[in-house]
Amino acid sequence: MDLREPDEIERREWEAEFEAASQRPLRIRLRYAFIRTYKPVLDDAPYRSFDSMAEYRAWCAAELPDWLGYGPAV
Repeated sequence: MDLREPDEIERREWEAEFEAASQRPLRIRLRYAFIRTYKPVLDDAPYRSFDSMAEYRAWCAAELPDWLGYGPAV
């Protein structure tokens, strides 16, 4: 992970990109604001229902990959 501060050239490029984005109509900005990402298991059924939160949490722990972040809190 790169945690360095951006140099002046990078900062100017970012500011130019932000300025250009701010000039676009809201409809276009919203279209590009969200990125659809497939989530294994979660996206594989139109809906799921559970009788209790405990049942839901047990299902999450058993069925979902850890990297999705639905497992028990540490």
